[in-house]
Amino acid sequence: MLELFVSAFVTLFVVIDPPGCAPIYAGLASDAPPRQQRMMALKSVFVASLVLLGFALFGEDLLNAIHIELDSFRIAGGIMLFFIAVDMVFERRTKRREERAEKVRAHNALTPEIEDISVFPMAMPMIAGPGAIATVMLLVGNAQGTEGTLVVLGALAAVMALLAIALLLAAPLIRLVGASVESAITRLLGVLLAALAAQYVFDGIRGSFGL
Repeated sequence: MLELFVSAFVTLFVVIDPPGCAPIYAGLASDAPPRQQRMMALKSVFVASLVLLGFALFGEDLLNAIHIELDSFRIAGGIMLFFIAVDMVFERRTKRREERAEKVRAHNALTPEIEDISVFPMAMPMIAGPGAIATVMLLVGNAQGTEGTLVVLGALAAVMALLAIALLLAAPLIRLVGASVESAITRLLGVLLAALAAQYVFDGIRGSFGL
């Protein structure tokens, strides 16, 4: 079970990417007072956790309701994660997040009140995006029994706790780590995610054809 926890934790950490979310959040919430920044950080993590928990527990039932086999979802999810990994390696994912953040900042500049960015775009799609939803469903689908599911959910809780800490300490972390170190870490995580995505596709093909 320790191996499952470590595997699920690393996978979710790479996909949700707390170090990458922190600077984006810092930019989005820069105009808000410190107390509102903390409230929005916690709210965004809470909402994203509810979304991911819902798909983790009921995602397979949803697939069955629309007549999609889990192996097919493994293949589709693996392909999706592979494209996310490519974006991470070439930093396209970060650029898209920054563009989305810039749009929100531009909107805030035109309005007298600071917009609450905790649900959108932070909780969805930046944290609980398609890649994170697909990943948590795949991990729970691959887990053996109730104990395995609880281990995966424990890994998800640990990652979300780290994400909450990263968002709360976003501004100091940016000053401490620096843009170049953050870029190198993102690229490394992207390579690991690409290998994991390929494994999901292989597992789905094996399951579909009974290999």
